[in-house]
Amino acid sequence: VYLVESGGGLVQAGGSLRLSCAASGFTFSYYEMAWFRQGPGKEREFVATISRSGDLTTSVDSVKGRFIISRDNAKNTLFLQMNSLRLEDTAVYYCAAGARAIRSRTPDEYTYWGQGTQVTVSS
Repeated sequence: VYLVESGGGLVQAGGSLRLSCAASGFTFSYYEMAWFRQGPGKEREFVATISRSGDLTTSVDSVKGRFIISRDNAKNTLFLQMNSLRLEDTAVYYCAAGARAIRSRTPDEYTYWGQGTQVTVSS
C-alpha cells in the first residue's frame, strides 16, 4: 500500500497550492479519504475528509471557504486545493485512508498514511 503526497512548497500568504495524494495497493474507491496536518510543535490535526463516492465532504472550521477536498476514483488520487493560505496553515500535510471511517476526524480511524508533504506559508 502506498500513499504519496505531492504539491507542497513555499508560498506567500494569500497564495494557493494544490496537494495531490496518489494511492496504490488497495481499492481506493472503498476508502474514506482525509487530509491531516501537523504544524511545528503541534499535534496532528484533522483538515478535511471526503466520502468514498466523493459526494460528501467535511472540513475543520479554520479552512472552510478556503480549502477544497476532492478525489478522482478513476485515477486513485486525492486532492486538496488550498486557497487564501495563512501563516497558520504552515504544516506537514498527510493524506490518510480509512476502510471503516465515515467522515471521521480521528486519526485512529484511518489505516493507511502517506509520508507527508511540507507546506510553508510566508509573510
